[in-house]
Amino acid sequence: MTDVEPRTPAGPGPGSAGYRPDDPGTHPSLSFAGYRSTARRHPTRPRHRLPQRLTEITGPLFGAERVGPGEDDLTHHHGGEATGQRIVVHGRLLDSGGRAVPNALLEVWQANAAGRYRHLRDQWPAPLDPHFAGRGRTATDTEGRYRFTTIKPGAYPWKNHHNAWRPAHIHVSVFGRAFTQRLVTQLYFPDDPLFFQDPIFNSVPDGKARARLICRYDHGATTDHWALGFRFDIVLRGRDQTPFESGPDDE
Repeated sequence: MTDVEPRTPAGPGPGSAGYRPDDPGTHPSLSFAGYRSTARRHPTRPRHRLPQRLTEITGPLFGAERVGPGEDDLTHHHGGEATGQRIVVHGRLLDSGGRAVPNALLEVWQANAAGRYRHLRDQWPAPLDPHFAGRGRTATDTEGRYRFTTIKPGAYPWKNHHNAWRPAHIHVSVFGRAFTQRLVTQLYFPDDPLFFQDPIFNSVPDGKARARLICRYDHGATTDHWALGFRFDIVLRGRDQTPFESGPDDE
């Protein structure tokens, strides 16, 4: 169970030339005092620039062709239906200026309704759901739209500080068209009472940027007697950029 992914090179979309720099405070720093394990999760020596070679931009490719049937529905696994509040999460993947990013691969992973991951290292005594795998894939269409069905995750304890609980969240990974292009963020839910004490959420310095990590309830995407709807747009660059665990222009 990992809450911070390794830092990765620039994300999907065009190069950085001509793009507005990231607003200060948009992305979390490599080391954040409140999140203790960040002290050992990043290099402490100067980095060396490596030349980009042909194999790093030609393959493997990660796009819509990687998504199999049913991978956008996390609520069915091993022949049964997952327990918990069924939700539909949808939105658009956008570059600066509101331009759609089509045919991009999105991967999601999360805890189940009881707040437990299907992972050997997660051993806190919450029930595992045999019908919830906790991971899925979807792809954006020609208008940059994506959609997946899942279960609203539960909060869970972790050992960062006394009485530490993670707010309900879903990890979202966005792949570009080259092997080295990947961005990771976390989607949170409105009015979560645990925001105040969560160092991962609060590692984003700017309050307006933190707010962009919170999806919003969407009654139009809510289905009668079936699922609640939430919208979460992911913006790669520009003034409304989504905070990422590595900024699009990190190298």
